[in-house]
Amino acid sequence: MSAAHYRWQGEDLILHCHLQPKASRDEISGRHGDSVKIRIAAPPIEGRANAALVKFLAKTFGVAKRDVSIISGELGREKRVRIHAPAKLPDSLDLASD
Repeated sequence: MSAAHYRWQGEDLILHCHLQPKASRDEISGRHGDSVKIRIAAPPIEGRANAALVKFLAKTFGVAKRDVSIISGELGREKRVRIHAPAKLPDSLDLASD
């Protein structure tokens, strides 16, 4: 099973994200079109929002920061992120492996 906001590539999860920097707190706040909307408190200056996104997703999915990588959209709000072998899946995202 796959949805527009994610897909499985072997044991890796590819997540389509819409990032909202300078939010009041770090959180997954639902959907934004075909992406998952993620609010990050860090500003989009000098890569701080990207670094905060990687840290937040690593904690949320129970993996090390090195297992989370931004594969496209590094300079924009729309991003594709690879999470290698997530240890846990947030219920709010409705993710299921094939």
